[in-house]
Amino acid sequence: MTGPAERIEVPFAGDGSGVGELSWGMWEIWHAMVAQRSSLPIGGTAALPADRTVESVAAELRYLMGRFPSMRTRLRFGPDGHPTQELFASGRIGLELYDAPAGTDPGGLAAQVELAYRERPFDHAGEWPVRMAVVRAGGRPTHLVSIMNHLVSDAAGGAIMLREVRERADGPVAGLQQLEQAAWQGSAAGQQQNARALRHWERILRTVPARRFAPSTDPREPRHWTGEFRSAALPLALPVVAARTGGDPRAVLLAVYALALRRIGAAEPVVLRPVVSNRFRSALGGAVCMAAQAGIAVLDTGDGGVPAAVAAARGATLAAYKHAYFHPERLNELIARISAERGEDLDVQCFFNDRSTRPAAAPTDPPPPRPPYGPPGPAAPSAGSGAPTCPDGSCRPSSRTPRRAC
Repeated sequence: MTGPAERIEVPFAGDGSGVGELSWGMWEIWHAMVAQRSSLPIGGTAALPADRTVESVAAELRYLMGRFPSMRTRLRFGPDGHPTQELFASGRIGLELYDAPAGTDPGGLAAQVELAYRERPFDHAGEWPVRMAVVRAGGRPTHLVSIMNHLVSDAAGGAIMLREVRERADGPVAGLQQLEQAAWQGSAAGQQQNARALRHWERILRTVPARRFAPSTDPREPRHWTGEFRSAALPLALPVVAARTGGDPRAVLLAVYALALRRIGAAEPVVLRPVVSNRFRSALGGAVCMAAQAGIAVLDTGDGGVPAAVAAARGATLAAYKHAYFHPERLNELIARISAERGEDLDVQCFFNDRSTRPAAAPTDPPPPRPPYGPPGPAAPSAGSGAPTCPDGSCRPSSRTPRRAC
């Protein structure tokens, strides 16, 4: 793929400017980006309707940069590498134009541009956190490529961004923005919230087994593997199980995942890190930013049956959501201190990221007969490591700390 045929400079301006500490959500994703050596890019490619013009795409880019402060935020690094955030009130950003050669598929070229945008590391201090391009065929725009690094937003914030772009919202942006969040988090009220959350974490870290999974009996090279399982039955099964157990589909999904981990040898109780959007907090509702953080949930799955696991998931998720708002740097310090006191490294790197955006589909046929719930039979021995890993972030949030054993 050759470079762009043209590059348009798009000026923009928006409210607010300044320098401050990273917000807790930014720290969460920054840890993951450093650990995985990736900007964890989000976004993708979309076909453009026939009436779209380059000028309209440039106007959309200008709107994005001006409306959402996270799009105008870069990082600064101190002599010790400590990152802080800087919000700019104005600037210019490039919109790249690529021309598909006659007789070729513009969609293929768009896929190449997207791949190049994803693979080229972001300069977090020297470039804006968004890359946008238009692919043309015969002079007509056919595809839009838009890739952002994950410091801009999590999935819930991205959905808000897309809605406001469609509606061309022009009122004040909702919620505290990242600089404002960091200021509150550093206040007395923010420090009290952090202390409450870490007390909850400390109670758990002092009592749970230190290791989630037994060492592998069949080590492989390369060490890290990615697995993917797709199920057409799962969206139909979730509401049925929810109705039978009195749980909601999201709690059921967490419960059956905990049971799956138990059946491959996870320690009891099962300890998971559910990713929490945090937008149920009034100050964060509607904000386009990184607000998601991974809490901690302890599930005693009892006899190994579904009803007991769902009951455990209901209680565990409430506590996890309440205490998933904290300073990740202070959590790392807490884990290190308790590991030293226990004389063993604590492993709490098992994450659960439910990225569904709508309720599970209702079954179109009558529910199947109720099975006899009960403890599972002996689990089949598993090959390879005791648990799958996901170094590329495929089982995470677009949020947040090093991910293992998802």
